[in-house]
Amino acid sequence: MVDAELINILACPESKEPVKLAESDLIDRLNKAIGAGKVKNRGGQAVSEPVDGGLVRADGRYLYPIRDDIPIMLVEEAIPLPLPA
Repeated sequence: MVDAELINILACPESKEPVKLAESDLIDRLNKAIGAGKVKNRGGQAVSEPVDGGLVRADGRYLYPIRDDIPIMLVEEAIPLPLPA
C-alpha cells in the first residue's frame, strides 16, 4: 500500500487540493463497476483494469487510481465520482 507520508504530500495535480486514501467499500464498488464496463476516466477512455486502491480529492469529485502501489496522479486518469449506478 502507499506510504502514509507520501499521501500527506500528494495533491490533486489540477486543483492542488489534498487527497485521502479511498475507503475499501468505494474501491470494491469501483472494481465492480469497472468489471461491468461502466467506468470512464476524465480522458474519456474506458477503465478496464481493476484498481488496487485510490486517492480521493478533498472535494470528493475525483479518484486517482492506485495500481501496483503506485498512485496515478494524472488528470486524464482520474475517475469521476460518484460512480455510475
